Amino acid sequence: MKSRKLPKGFVLCGLNCLTFVYFPLVLPIVVCSANDLDYRLQRVKNVLKEVPLIDGHNDLPWNIRKFLKNQLKDFHFAGDLRQVQPWSNSAWSHTDLRRLKEGMVSAQFWSAYAPCSSQHLDAVQLTLEQIDLIRRLVTLYPHQMSLVTSAIGIEKTHKSGKIASLIGVEGGHAIGTSLSVLRMFYQLGARYLTLTHTCNTPWADCCKVDEPGKYPHIGGLSKFGKLVVQEMNRLGMIVDLSHVSVPTMLDALGSSKAPVIFSHSSAHAICNSSRNVPDHVLQRIAINGGLVMVAFYPHFVSCSGQATLHDVVAHINHIREVAGVDHVGIGAGYDGVNLVPKGLEDVSKYPHLFATLLESDKWSEEDIAKLAGKNLIRVFKEVEAIRDEMELLKVPPVDQAIPPEDIMGRSYCRYQGPRT
Repeated sequence: MKSRKLPKGFVLCGLNCLTFVYFPLVLPIVVCSANDLDYRLQRVKNVLKEVPLIDGHNDLPWNIRKFLKNQLKDFHFAGDLRQVQPWSNSAWSHTDLRRLKEGMVSAQFWSAYAPCSSQHLDAVQLTLEQIDLIRRLVTLYPHQMSLVTSAIGIEKTHKSGKIASLIGVEGGHAIGTSLSVLRMFYQLGARYLTLTHTCNTPWADCCKVDEPGKYPHIGGLSKFGKLVVQEMNRLGMIVDLSHVSVPTMLDALGSSKAPVIFSHSSAHAICNSSRNVPDHVLQRIAINGGLVMVAFYPHFVSCSGQATLHDVVAHINHIREVAGVDHVGIGAGYDGVNLVPKGLEDVSKYPHLFATLLESDKWSEEDIAKLAGKNLIRVFKEVEAIRDEMELLKVPPVDQAIPPEDIMGRSYCRYQGPRT
């Protein structure tokens, strides 16, 4: 029997695209192509079985505080929250265990968030309560979730079939201008700190100062702000630059010995929101070895109240083109926004995003693996390696010495918009 050659980009399909039976003149040859969604979704699922899908930012803990006052007895995370009030009536709700599994999410950074209005008041307490909430939530679902504090922990938990749950503290105001508080957050499991939220701290400028008509408070990081970065390097805590001003980005990149991340930001060249990353910073990220985890909020994606999955793809492709495929990841920001792109309505939709990327010859399965989780794991391991080097060199904790000019803040943004 003569073999037939198939066009490039096609494979023989049969049972699960693995077997092929030839019936001459009876059945046509069945092929799968890059235009076949089911075929691309199967390729994505095969990748995500081997490589953990890691999302950089989810605000569910704040919604639990807002809706249930942090009382978990009435929170049915294993059920379909689309059928349960108040979640079913909320545009801010996109996450439950059922949909996380459907979306093949293997690791999630949960945000321990305190609003900017708590700065200089009870921000430390609120953040501690949110860290406690995340830890209690994971404890309630031991068969589905596991608290993780290391890169190897993500890999091991992925193999076990559970969701690795990591803690990220959102907003430098949460440490109360105290390196001691920063160290204790780390001891409690926090593995990144977002240096600002949408308000300046006494030691770092937020993204709001980059907007027209606004002025910098410091002009980046103060001396104490650079000490914060140094201490995070020593601890093995990832420096997160989402929400910070461009000068703060550059100061942090110049100060950090370890790679940094943007846990939920997009490309400024496509949407000129102050929350996004300009190209010259993307180039620095490539040199630093860091990572930009693309956010899904339409105002950061299309600079409007509406966006689609393809708009998100455009940001991913742009960051890849400027910084490289090793420096892009996913940080959707679900449960912290009240608008989502069409096609990415909740945490179950990640495979569709990756399947869309596979329509292009630019994306291979190995590239998808990097985007999904390999890049974050590499960054995390490099952060831990810097920590280990500093430990071998016996670098001591940074002394709690705060210059007066770093304590006296002159202006603070009080913007209260979407938390993402």
